[in-house]
Amino acid sequence: MKTKDMTIIAVMAALLCVAGPLSISIGPIPLSLASFAVYLAGAVLGAKRGTLAVAIYLLLGLVGLPVFSGFQGGVQKLVGVTGGYLVGYLPCALITGLAVKADSPETGPAWRLPAFMALGTAVLYLIGTAWFMIQTKNTLAASMGMCVIPFLPGDAVKIIAASLLARPVRGALYRG
Repeated sequence: MKTKDMTIIAVMAALLCVAGPLSISIGPIPLSLASFAVYLAGAVLGAKRGTLAVAIYLLLGLVGLPVFSGFQGGVQKLVGVTGGYLVGYLPCALITGLAVKADSPETGPAWRLPAFMALGTAVLYLIGTAWFMIQTKNTLAASMGMCVIPFLPGDAVKIIAASLLARPVRGALYRG
């Protein structure tokens, strides 16, 4: 791996560490900027590097650094009721990253990034909500009402913003 690759992965992991703790408690699942940073990680770095940046973020939180929502960290946060959403960041970054070509400024047609981000979010919701249901013994309907439906508008805005921001950042990063 090149020094440039390691640097941009570290910068993206750092962005996740800054965005992740910034959250608003609106129920059992907090509203956080972490998913926005996950979208950027995949869209700017691609599948492999973006997923690696998210994995580094999760490992930092796992060892106790306060990088998760509410400035929390540790194993208990990762295995708790919101842990599935944290784990779901990995496939979300991977799927988002599949929309772009490695080491190329090209991001394809304008619809591609937001479509892949939406698909990644669906997988994130699937993993997180299933995990939440197992942990809390709530029904699917109750879990969807607490963990998915309230977040759809905000995630749509994050997807639009990340799609618009990723194009110029990726272009600058991989130009020449």
